[in-house]
Amino acid sequence: MSLFRRLTVLAGAVEVARRYARSNPDKAGKMLDSAAQFVDKQTHGKYTNQIAGAARKAKDAAGVPQPGYGYGAPGTTPPAPGTPPQGGPATPNQQPPAFPPPSPGTPQGS
Repeated sequence: MSLFRRLTVLAGAVEVARRYARSNPDKAGKMLDSAAQFVDKQTHGKYTNQIAGAARKAKDAAGVPQPGYGYGAPGTTPPAPGTPPQGGPATPNQQPPAFPPPSPGTPQGS
């Protein structure tokens, strides 16, 4: 199969995935979060920030809403920029990961 044909097939698959994500944002968001958790677990937490950024960008590209960057109930509005999150002070230029943290007791590699 030629390179051009492979790219055409891949572009079609991406468009189908994007349509699915727009019509099922909750399911698509959960799948992206679980994929990000799996990759983070396989890399033993070494690339957590890069994985979180990639998951956020994938959600943006797919049109999946991101209330609180992966935290919070569906349909909630993220806090306005510059306001401290509930329970702690604001830290500029720091965003939470795009997937929930591992449960307590799960060993994290260094």
